[in-house]
Amino acid sequence: MQSCESSGDSADDPLSCGLRRRGQPRVVVIGAGLAGLAAAKALLEQGFTNVTVLEASSRIGGRVQSVKLGHATFELGATWIHGSHGNPIYHLAEANGLLEETTDGERSVGRISLYSKNGVACYLTNHGRRIPKDVVEEFSDLYNEVYNLTQEFFRHGKPVNAESQNSVGVFTREEVRNRIRDDPDEPEATKRLKLAMIQQYLKVESCESSSHSMDEVSLSAFGEWTEIPGAHHIIPSGFMRVVELLAEGIPAHVIQLGKPVRCVHWNQASACPRGPEIEPRGEGDHNHDAGEGSQGGEEPPGERQDEDEQWPVLVECEDCEVIPADHVIVTVSLGVLKRQHASFFQPGLPTEKVVAIHRLGIGTTDKIFLEFEEPFWGPECNSLQFVWEDEAESRTLTYPPELWYRKICGFDVLYPPERYGHVLSGWICGEEALVMEKCDDEAVAEICTEMLRQFTGNPNIPKPRRILRSAWGSNPYFRGSYSYTQVGSSGADVEKLAKPLPYTESSKTAQGSSSKQLPGLLLSSKCPEQSLEPNRGSIKPMQVLFSGEATHRKYYSTTHGALLSGQREAARLIEMYQDLFQQGT
Repeated sequence: MQSCESSGDSADDPLSCGLRRRGQPRVVVIGAGLAGLAAAKALLEQGFTNVTVLEASSRIGGRVQSVKLGHATFELGATWIHGSHGNPIYHLAEANGLLEETTDGERSVGRISLYSKNGVACYLTNHGRRIPKDVVEEFSDLYNEVYNLTQEFFRHGKPVNAESQNSVGVFTREEVRNRIRDDPDEPEATKRLKLAMIQQYLKVESCESSSHSMDEVSLSAFGEWTEIPGAHHIIPSGFMRVVELLAEGIPAHVIQLGKPVRCVHWNQASACPRGPEIEPRGEGDHNHDAGEGSQGGEEPPGERQDEDEQWPVLVECEDCEVIPADHVIVTVSLGVLKRQHASFFQPGLPTEKVVAIHRLGIGTTDKIFLEFEEPFWGPECNSLQFVWEDEAESRTLTYPPELWYRKICGFDVLYPPERYGHVLSGWICGEEALVMEKCDDEAVAEICTEMLRQFTGNPNIPKPRRILRSAWGSNPYFRGSYSYTQVGSSGADVEKLAKPLPYTESSKTAQGSSSKQLPGLLLSSKCPEQSLEPNRGSIKPMQVLFSGEATHRKYYSTTHGALLSGQREAARLIEMYQDLFQQGT
């Protein structure tokens, strides 16, 4: 390799040696959700011109999916902007007028967000009775007291006792249950109702955490998730407008839709030199940004690279195209990593990263929208919450497949009706959500109608005229809704998941090169058929970077966490190449 000419840099430093003597780095971003778009946008704004975004599905947005039916927009994925003070999603939406039609009722300060803070939640039992408002308020106050205690274990270093099994669900259930039972003045019938309400509240909590059950959420790590101050906001025109705003700054040719990736081959070099014979592939090629005056097959200014230089990363797509790159930003969900990490990376990931992937949790939270001709609920009602009286002594939130509907915690009323019509939004999570996803619309609509009749005591409720629902768990490009800290995991696992590869401090032991041949693959560089040999030279830094909501230690599970994680990984590369751009290469 050539020695570095740059002053103050060691010729043996792989970070400086070679990077400054060649032109624009090629960056491939896998995934066009908020993290991927934020990363690509940040890189492009800082002068990177050789950026490609590969999106497996036919649309951008990832786990943001707004569906327009008639005049209304429904969110199958992300719904709320959580907090406003310093939230980049909020500021982007506010600056572009997306919150101008947001009503006061859609600015909720409560911990558990509803579609409207106006009105009251109606708690109904499976015997068709409405639980008195004063009983609901008393229980809610008690539950919130215990919930606040769950935050103290992390924030104040409070030791976790063995009885809690380090589980938010176990601790909360037993603490609330004991306080109810120890109340000498409470009538037994009221105690039974409150005990049954524990399970309903934990179902809501599980939907919010996107866990199968709060029993699986780590008590010692629960308080690390950080809430941004300010109200939760709904975007009336759809959360996809935020996605579209991010995409507006990205040239259309940068994003390739319907381009699933099979494997990221890192720490190896193609036998194909990265010389001037590398050509665009026509309309489908997004590896060169053909600037004004450039011609087909001609390198953009500053793109000439040393002919001895080899690509450290090769991105193998499902269509058998291989795209060589200097850096890859992987934004796929934790669910996809859990299912596919062994085949998705060659060589395999370092052990500590694999362990982090297994330790951290991701579950499925689905919505079920039901549209009715007329409302059967009162104007003061903002939600219908389902309390099964026979669950007063239950210690589990797992049901057999045929009873999947018991995991539906309730239905929120979409507000205002002038915008949405008469629509309810049901919530279900965990393994039961996966069972629901396998049912057809007719079966789900029928079961939900029967539940509404049972809990309201009104046998005349008609079937909805339309149903719309999500299916995040069975979608092969997501395998879940969002992440949580599972029992046995901690914020340290999030940091390990986010750590770029190769590890500079332990590159010789943490991972190696692969001499595996890739037969029959179409290389974007059009090199002759040759086996791919291992890189015998210096290990290139930051070949594979990781972003997405699951990689943000404080804001996992949120849209702002996803966006910030994409910007974080882009910042690593921007800092890495700052001298290159300052020199005007």
